[in-house]
Amino acid sequence: MEPTTSEDSGGLGGDSLDIGAMCAARGWSRSRLISAMRRAAATDGAKLPGDDSLKRMIRLWINGERRPSDEYAALLARTFGVVQVHTGGDSTDGFLDLLARAESSVDAELVDRFEAQTQSLRVLDRRLGARRLLGQAEAHAQNVADLVQWAEFGAVREGMAATGAEAAALAGWLALDLGKASDSWRLHNLARALAVEAGDTAVVAHVTAQQAYALLDAGRTSRAVKQFEAARQMAGTRVPGVVRSWLFAAEAEAHAAAGDTSTTLDLLDRATAALDDDDVPFVVLDSAHLARWRGSCLARLGHPEAIQVLNDALNRLDPDFNRAAAGLHADLATAYTVARQPDAARHHAQDAAKLSAATGSNRQRSRILALLGAEREQVQ
Repeated sequence: MEPTTSEDSGGLGGDSLDIGAMCAARGWSRSRLISAMRRAAATDGAKLPGDDSLKRMIRLWINGERRPSDEYAALLARTFGVVQVHTGGDSTDGFLDLLARAESSVDAELVDRFEAQTQSLRVLDRRLGARRLLGQAEAHAQNVADLVQWAEFGAVREGMAATGAEAAALAGWLALDLGKASDSWRLHNLARALAVEAGDTAVVAHVTAQQAYALLDAGRTSRAVKQFEAARQMAGTRVPGVVRSWLFAAEAEAHAAAGDTSTTLDLLDRATAALDDDDVPFVVLDSAHLARWRGSCLARLGHPEAIQVLNDALNRLDPDFNRAAAGLHADLATAYTVARQPDAARHHAQDAAKLSAATGSNRQRSRILALLGAEREQVQ
């Protein structure tokens, strides 16, 4: 399939999507839409006209001056990750068709399939990083969210909403790792809305806390602390132990960034005490990962124990967790810089740089650049 390159192709096309609204919901600019269209077209080997032509076509479509051809309508549906509906001009404007599609397709098996797709993206993220996966993860999350809107109220809808929340939170984390803080914030808002729809306290607390990392990375430490605290308080004791442990450790990281040593150490101890063997798909946490987290907090605080804890965590880390390894090396570079051991700091900074380049982690790259600058200041 190769969409026609003529701007006059839209007059008799298929049912048009509300392109402006869908871009607004995703926070997409026209340039972002064009990039997404090119990615979607590339999967079918289709060729598109130049950016200037596409911009004119999109303007005409959004202003209602033309409609996309059937080929472009199909391409846009794939770009936005939605199911294209042909209404045939019926008086209900496709409403009954949408209901029928949801009623026939949204069931427990579909929820499981979407959850399996999210889990597959998680595993790929650990090994490949966010750069190759963000577009796919965002389209997946939006596709699930779109289906939730039409699903019948009940257990299946709640399960679909919980799955969508986890998918949107994953996409939000990938966006943050790539340095796209605004996209991350928007995706986490979507995740929280879906989690509330699902009535799942554990998911609501998790996505609320995870969103706070955007604040932490932006230097809004006091506001981040408040959001982490709110997430932990809303969870209470009603969530699995592994989620409570994650929430304690995440809040500890924020307090470490604020330089509050006593609160940080208390929260880390509470995280260790809460950790159990509960199996929760959206949280991967065991004693090795918790040790990594403790070491990271200690490194932020300049605590002398940080080097030993981090080296122990590095030796225990699963080799599939490439981004986590990059973070560990960056933390060790921090700890060795504080300890005034520049050779060791440089060694771990270089390892962190290699791993962050492989995974495309702009978040870790920014940390490493800051570390190398601090090291140069020490030498001078």
